[in-house]
Amino acid sequence: MATTSADQIFKEFREHSAAQFFKKNRQMLGYSGQGRSLVTIVHEFCTNSLDAAEEAGILPDIDITIKRIDNGTGISRYSIRVGDNGPGVPKSFVGKALGTIFAGTKFHRYMQQRGQQGIGAAGCVLFAQITTGKPIFIKSSTGKGAAYSCRLGINAATNKPVITEMRDLDEDFRGLVIEGEYADIRYEAGEHSAYEYIRRTALSNPHAQIKLTDPGGQESLFVRSVKELPRKASVAKPHPAGLSANDILEFAHASQSRKISTFMIDTFARTTQNKISELKAVDGTIDVDKDPKQMTWEDAEKLIGAIHKVRWIAPDASSVIPIGEAQIKVALKNILDPEHMSVTERRPAVFRGGIPFVVEAAVSYGGNSGRKVEGGYAGNVLRFANRVPLLFDTASCAISKAANDIEWRRYNIDMDTQPVSVFVNVSSVYVPYSGVGKEAIAQEDEIIDEIKLAIMEAARGVQHYVRGKEQVAFNINRYKAIARYVKQLSGDISDLTKADRARIEKRLESIVSKRFPKSEEREREKGQEEER
Repeated sequence: MATTSADQIFKEFREHSAAQFFKKNRQMLGYSGQGRSLVTIVHEFCTNSLDAAEEAGILPDIDITIKRIDNGTGISRYSIRVGDNGPGVPKSFVGKALGTIFAGTKFHRYMQQRGQQGIGAAGCVLFAQITTGKPIFIKSSTGKGAAYSCRLGINAATNKPVITEMRDLDEDFRGLVIEGEYADIRYEAGEHSAYEYIRRTALSNPHAQIKLTDPGGQESLFVRSVKELPRKASVAKPHPAGLSANDILEFAHASQSRKISTFMIDTFARTTQNKISELKAVDGTIDVDKDPKQMTWEDAEKLIGAIHKVRWIAPDASSVIPIGEAQIKVALKNILDPEHMSVTERRPAVFRGGIPFVVEAAVSYGGNSGRKVEGGYAGNVLRFANRVPLLFDTASCAISKAANDIEWRRYNIDMDTQPVSVFVNVSSVYVPYSGVGKEAIAQEDEIIDEIKLAIMEAARGVQHYVRGKEQVAFNINRYKAIARYVKQLSGDISDLTKADRARIEKRLESIVSKRFPKSEEREREKGQEEER
């Protein structure tokens, strides 16, 4: 058999751009099914609008229109238009912001936002291009008379934006409008639909107003129920408790400090001169006066070993912005209108890399909670990360794992037969998604443990209500069983004693009512409801 030389093999060596990679691997961005692909487009543009409006201090108004296009080819196409009232995109940045993969304002900052990688909007532009061959249309203004419109595509070979038809507009508005034409997508109803995504977005973002017009012309308006913006996230510092030796080295070699001690204090949260002294006391061989750029792997491992032996204050909560108990209650009441709900928020914790995160959980019972199934209701889990709904990749998500590990019957909850919704939101400077499609949270042990504790705490609040409801139902049944024989018993007693039957019946009814006062009252209410 003839051999092939290395020189011959490496004649095929090529460099490829990020756009070329995702053009061949679009499923990694969430474009892996027609229904899911449509939701992914809505998701990416909607989260960009929310992030931009909030950072600019504007209550978000988002208008989403999805239309079916019949171009006579028999190929299903849709137009997706998303407009907002945010700060807009300056003309000089539109190509980099929306037409360059791995470019943006988010990835390099330790700051909580929905977007993270600088892929989402550019991925939507690329997907339009590879399914219809058409660029997307953009209209934007910063509100200072700088309105313009253009069409935007991507040169996949170079990962560079291609801007055409740039025009200045004489229009007075502020915000961004993006409209693209897509094939290989489909509008669907159900639990994994664009409508459900928007409904859940409204649930986790009660300060936003979102309007959806579906291909049938049906308009759904989710009115904001909270008129205050969430607290603005501050830039965070990594927490020492979750760092690895590699993390320490990367930060150290990039530091401008002259000593390890000052590098630690300047770079990491909750690190003071007293903590440096504690680290030295744990391991006297640590040289805190050494130049950070000269730090070795051995130095980093010693430092990590000492960090794990020292008690640390929890991360600063100002760097992580959860939804908040009050807003979750308002949103659940507005969207699900449950009979009862219980909401809890955990203290900030950290996972690998020193990243702070906060878990919020709520359990709602009754009303529109749960999901309708044949013969009744069943429980469901509503998953969120930084207020963004996670509709797909359920099985691989840390939230699903934690919820499945709960012994629900211990809390008088049956997820198979009761109308129960479990709401979980994980907020973090950096959410560890299991893929670039951002549809599931990686199953990090620290995160799973925090989610389980939050769900169990919320479940205890519902447990008392469900137990009380079951007791009332039990008492009502007992009341009915006893009351059923009052007439017969009063007649028998009257026959034996020759006493007035009506008086005996009234006396027996009084005895039963005193024994089961709430049951009688509930039966009376049910009768009035049926009459109405």
